[in-house]
Amino acid sequence: MAVAYSAGADSTALLLAAHRRWPGRVTAFHVHHGLQAAADGFETHARAFCALHGIALQVSRVQAAHSLGESPEAAARDKRYTSLAGMAKQAGVDGVLLGQHADDQAETVLLALSRGSGLPGLAGMAERFERHGAVFGRPLLGVASADLRGWLQAVSHAFIEDPSNTDVRFTRNRIRAVLMPAWNACFPGFRTMLARCARHAAQAQILLDDLAQLDLIQSGEPPAMAVLRVLGRERQANALRYWLRHSHGVAASAAQLDELLDQIADCRTRGHRIHLKIASGFVDRSGDRLIYTPPI
Repeated sequence: MAVAYSAGADSTALLLAAHRRWPGRVTAFHVHHGLQAAADGFETHARAFCALHGIALQVSRVQAAHSLGESPEAAARDKRYTSLAGMAKQAGVDGVLLGQHADDQAETVLLALSRGSGLPGLAGMAERFERHGAVFGRPLLGVASADLRGWLQAVSHAFIEDPSNTDVRFTRNRIRAVLMPAWNACFPGFRTMLARCARHAAQAQILLDDLAQLDLIQSGEPPAMAVLRVLGRERQANALRYWLRHSHGVAASAAQLDELLDQIADCRTRGHRIHLKIASGFVDRSGDRLIYTPPI
């Protein structure tokens, strides 16, 4: 087993807990993002901490700077997962544990609500998922950040405070600094309630995915419009969302999906052309079927 260890409080608590549970079988993975001057200090602390506790450590250095028009948070997250998956493959571990906790889950749900996200967003972070060929787990989603920090302080274990966590230019930090205290003032224990909502949304999404798979078995992939038109509009939308997400790794906006559904309804002659922008590519008509063409 490996633990993604940033040297912050959450990953420190997780690393120590895993090390106690599986002594000698846990490796720490540290990703040096190169995004701030303090990153070298994180690595130095990680090396010293792991040496002190007899924990194996692997360090990967990446350039996580974002491209023009790309979210800095998304760019860093993608580079981090790619790096962690690469280290997992090299080390031959069964899975990588991540330190996200109940506060992170609450922030994720609040962020999804603010963006008008559908069920996949409201479902929050999954306890287990696969990315880049590696298995990841989040065992602390039911534990509050304050409890993790309280335990570390009680047993006198040092950790690093990431200065970027207080930078309110980042959306998550604004939610943490402004929205979370307000929700807690109005609804004490809201983290548990939001976590419950996320579980309900995740369960509902599983059922919708099962239904989409059944509909796509009937329509084939790529989907046949004639079969889709037999379904209700909401069921068509569900099948198309699933097809785009699982076959092509993209998500259509609400406006794009509505336009695609309108085009499918109107497309009853051979000469009716469909060429719609979806995410970074296009959905086109090919005979009676829909195909997705990614950007070149």
